Amino acid sequence: MLQSWTPNLHAFVVHFPIVLLMTAAAADLLSATLRRPGWLVPMGASLYLAGAIMAFVAFWSGTLAVDTVFLPGMARPLVGDHRRWALATTTVAGAVALMQMAVFMSGAPWNRPRRLALAVAGLLTALLVYQTAERGARLVYEQGVGVIAAPAPAEGAAQ
Repeated sequence: MLQSWTPNLHAFVVHFPIVLLMTAAAADLLSATLRRPGWLVPMGASLYLAGAIMAFVAFWSGTLAVDTVFLPGMARPLVGDHRRWALATTTVAGAVALMQMAVFMSGAPWNRPRRLALAVAGLLTALLVYQTAERGARLVYEQGVGVIAAPAPAEGAAQ
């Protein structure tokens, strides 16, 4: 199903949680500053839910991708670091999405203190997304991870 020029699914899905979670955090921040946030509240909750789901897909696909790409020796510690940040990001994004959806589904008022608290949670999520993306970008642009597929085992070689 993947094209011959892409080594794995991770390269396709990784940008979705970045965009969704950063946009969700921006919506929460804007919502906290406006007197009547209106459509921003359900938009933020929806974006967090979609972003958390895509963060999980990106984490899962990244875990599988490690075995499909050429991994220079210098990149190995960076992969572990990127994975730890990705796990933290996925966990926090999931928690924020659950919190957002619980408040949204409860029908509780979206008063200013609640919106400020959600904006702070959104900023934490955005910081984690940035840190994870920074480490992923270093793997690609400094180490070449994901640019070249892992070499296939030689025919007749023991696996």
